[in-house]
Order: sequence, then C-alpha cells, then structure tokens
Amino acid sequence: MKKKNKIITMIIIIVLGISGILYGLVNRYLIDHVEVENVSQKQQLTLSTSSTDNITIETETSLVSEFSISIEMIETGSGDNKITYYVADAFLGDDMQLMSALADDSFGRNIIDYTSSIAENNNAVFAINGDYYGFRDDGIIIRNGVIFRDKGVRDGLALYNDGTMSIYDEKTITAQQLIDLGVINTFSFGPALITEGAIIEGIDSVEIDTNFGNHSIQGSQPRSAIGMISANHYIFIVVDGRSEGYSKGMTLTELAEVLYNYGCIEAYNLDGGGSSTMYSDGEVVNNPLGKNKERGTSDIIMIGGTL
Repeated sequence: MKKKNKIITMIIIIVLGISGILYGLVNRYLIDHVEVENVSQKQQLTLSTSSTDNITIETETSLVSEFSISIEMIETGSGDNKITYYVADAFLGDDMQLMSALADDSFGRNIIDYTSSIAENNNAVFAINGDYYGFRDDGIIIRNGVIFRDKGVRDGLALYNDGTMSIYDEKTITAQQLIDLGVINTFSFGPALITEGAIIEGIDSVEIDTNFGNHSIQGSQPRSAIGMISANHYIFIVVDGRSEGYSKGMTLTELAEVLYNYGCIEAYNLDGGGSSTMYSDGEVVNNPLGKNKERGTSDIIMIGGTL
C-alpha cells in the first residue's frame, strides 16, 4: 500500500510539473500581456510637446517635396533556386512621415494582428512588418516618440525626426539619450546589414534570438528589411521564401547586396519568416510563404500622414 501511495504521489508531482511547464509556455507565448493601452494617444501627446530642435546624423538631404513610391516585383533564378522579392522605393516628401504602429494600439507581449489590419487601422498608405518586439522582453523600444522598453542587448535601428536613420549599439546608450538626439522610432532585431555605405561582414553567422519557438535567421529565408539612400528616401524589401518552386528566400548577405546596389548607405534586417509582409494601397503586395496568408505580428513600419 505504501509503495502504491508513493507511485501515486510521484505521478501527481510529474503531472503538476508538466502542467507548470505547459502553463509557463502558454503564458509566455500565447496569453496577451497588455502593458500600455491606447498608445497612439500617448504618442500624440508626446510628439506635440517635444522639441524638434535636436542633433541628428549628417546625410545628404533629399530635394523631393512630394511623396512618391514605386513597387517592383523581381524574380531571379529558377526551380529550387528561384527567389521572388518586392522592392519599394519611397520618397517621403513634405506630406508623409515614416512612423510605426502597434497591434490593437497596445504595447505588451503576444498582442498580434496582421500587418494589413494594423496598417488599415492606422490609415497607412504603405507598410511592412516591424521587429515583432512582443516576442521578446529586451531591446530598446521607442515608438513615435514614446519610450516603451529600455534594455539594450543588440545592434538596433534608429529613425530620426529629420527623415534619416542609423545603426547603433543598444548597449552603449539609453532610450532617453536617443530621444534627446532626435530619435522617434527604434527597432530591435537585426542584424545590421549596411552602415556608413559598407556591407557589414559576417552577417550570415549572426544569431538574434535563440529562445524557444524562434526560427533561425541563417540560410535562405523570407526577409523584410529597410534601407536609407538619403534623408526621406527609403528602400523597403520583402522577400518571399520557404516555398518550393516559387521562392526559396535570401541569405542575409544576398539581402545586403540588393540594398547596397540600390544605393543604401544604412540598412537593417527586420523580423522575417512568415511575418514578412508588404502592404500598399489597401492590399498585401507579396505572397507570404507562398500561401497568400499573413501571419500575425506585433508591429509595423508605415508611411502615413500626421500621427
């Protein structure tokens, strides 16, 4: 009888242990954890009261005063080596801004929506997926002038209020210092692809996230990236992949070379895989994973009017 009771006790302990692990995984990756609601209201207040007289990086200034964007679908190779990708060449002009938007207008973990839905809810004329900040709890996260997270761990992307962008080391600066320099948006994924006009070496061996549930970024993968040619002149690339006969995806070096050939002096890799989505004029432009089906994400980079 005592032996039977011990066995029952052990079974109960094992079941409770497994249940605890499963709950931890569900809590970490599935259950919504809203930290800030109605973020757009807070962002409007912050941007309306902040000064625009800040120091920013030096770069050639675009002379284009009107917004324009052209999107091209490009196919290279054939069969198993075929790559299909989309390039958007955008001049923001005086009437458009490069901004960000969050799923459900809320900041936190596991809050997701389709790129197209987030874009439509925020009146975006163009958008691509962002860094999926909600999948991790680190990085420096500034969105439309508001600091949401200040835990630097990797190379980040900073977008400035003068229409420029730069790559920076999150570990060497704080979110508030970035704000003081004129940064209005940061993205924390990577790796950085191009900085100061040169492709960064060794990018194909960089690891961004190794936690449970995250797909490796090495090899040929679906990709999303942003590059800057000059102030207010941006290149956005979304690469389809993991679809036999349609598109295998790109390596990080291949992605960097495409952006470099377009004249980008700064470029940054964003979240990829099933998240890689380009939206324009009310429609999804690309074909995510070759299935014409979007995957939910936590945030987007968008072009729109006044916040």
